Amino acid sequence: MATTNVTEATFGQIVEENPIVFVDFWAAWCGPCVGFAPVYEEVSGQHPDVVFAKVDTEAEQALAAAANITSIPTLMAFRDRVLVYSEPGALNKTQFTELVEAVKAIDMGEVHARINAEEQARQGVDRPAPASE
Repeated sequence: MATTNVTEATFGQIVEENPIVFVDFWAAWCGPCVGFAPVYEEVSGQHPDVVFAKVDTEAEQALAAAANITSIPTLMAFRDRVLVYSEPGALNKTQFTELVEAVKAIDMGEVHARINAEEQARQGVDRPAPASE
């Protein structure tokens, strides 16, 4: 599958509608970004079941800011709408292929259970203690 250019207007929809999404935050002036681009494109062709998106941080500054991008390239991976990976730096083909396989192998039932448990714990902490009679 070819990579897809994503904008602030389409980012949410891409993540919402696809089970696995990788996002490459890049800029044309960034040497490591330019070096990683062919790797990203090649690996995308080997995984048609995954969406590979690209965000030009120069054209999409608000989206990059909302995603807390402070260094490029930054690679993010979403699985079932959950951010499961976010790291700056370029990867070689082997590293990136292994990352894609690792994201595919995540037990999302376990991830969602952990998220729910954390949310319940937060709600328990934020609730005021019951009033005594």
